[in-house]
Amino acid sequence: MPVFDGTNCAQHTSRFAVLIVCMLVASPTVYGQAGDTVVLGALYNLTGGMSAIDGPAFNGSKLAIKQINEKGGVLGGRKLQLMDVDTRTDTKVAASAAKELLAKGVVAGIGYGDTNFVLAVGRAFQDKGVPFVTPGATDPELPMRLGDRVFMAAFGDDDQARAVAEFAVKRLNLKRLSTWTDDSTDYTRLLSVFFRRSYEAAGGTVTSTDFFKQRQADYSALVKNLKDFAPDGQAVFVSGNPIDAPRAIDALRKSGFRRPIFGGDGFDMDLISSVSKPEFANDVYFSTHAYRGETRPEVLEFIDAYKKEYGKEPENAFAALGYDAVNLIAEAIARAASTDSTKLAEALLATRDFKGVTGTISYVRPNRVPVKPVSIIGIRNGAYSVVWTWQEGK
Repeated sequence: MPVFDGTNCAQHTSRFAVLIVCMLVASPTVYGQAGDTVVLGALYNLTGGMSAIDGPAFNGSKLAIKQINEKGGVLGGRKLQLMDVDTRTDTKVAASAAKELLAKGVVAGIGYGDTNFVLAVGRAFQDKGVPFVTPGATDPELPMRLGDRVFMAAFGDDDQARAVAEFAVKRLNLKRLSTWTDDSTDYTRLLSVFFRRSYEAAGGTVTSTDFFKQRQADYSALVKNLKDFAPDGQAVFVSGNPIDAPRAIDALRKSGFRRPIFGGDGFDMDLISSVSKPEFANDVYFSTHAYRGETRPEVLEFIDAYKKEYGKEPENAFAALGYDAVNLIAEAIARAASTDSTKLAEALLATRDFKGVTGTISYVRPNRVPVKPVSIIGIRNGAYSVVWTWQEGK
């Protein structure tokens, strides 16, 4: 199975040629042990714009593999292997890599924190009947769009949007705000739509809407529109990816905007050190997966193991989601007592009360999106804290 990292192919002529040469000569990175093994395919963007999300998720996945094997593996002693590919934040590379992994006979796939990339690979897994679990993609319509072999380990964007909206209106009494939306990805567009609906349903008014592109350097037009068309707005909701978050925050704070800034789980990164001045991160709030600031045994044990393995604390909740995705599949393999694709998919669908680091997972909805808590993180004086936890029906 090739690893599409381009390391030994940089001198070749065109990008297409680079891809073909790398596919022919590169070797897989496999985590686990040789012999009677069970192989999972892992597709992550370890380089490029999505690496801040996928890198930690990949580390979490590797840690789960190591721990499972240390405890005896699966199915009476078979070791788990993780065959991984860095798809470099390129959907074309992702689509090719998925087919190569499936040709190698992986029993299940995991990967990505972004809807576009799951769309790029999910159809191939569905067509082969092989289960695929995405740790971090949050489009609640994603599994239904692709088919019954695709599962989400994270909450849906509808849930996180509702959590942020209700926090803004009901907890902070902010009833007038503007939205800035990265118009480059399905995730950011959909999250913004869900947020506006939830915010207005909670009693708020969206005073203006504006759009930008991923990696946009100049936000001056958006700042001007904010001052011209929404001078009485109490906050701004930015629907962006990790590469967008510090840039948007900097643009707002440098313009003199000192009111709250909200975001989704794309803001779950080291914002404090990424913005121009640490104080710019004050009064920034974002939704993320129940993990930070929690004292559940699953959380504390994961943090301790991650620190021992990598010499640092988990960078964000996506590390825990990657960890949960592997353990979710391993637990389903144990209940299925098989790696048969159909039996494994049925066991995943029957998952109830799986105690993950990011919350309890049960597939009780027809769309294979788990009902999970959403944490709202606030930043004040250089520190993160859980300021509210939202869960449907509570």
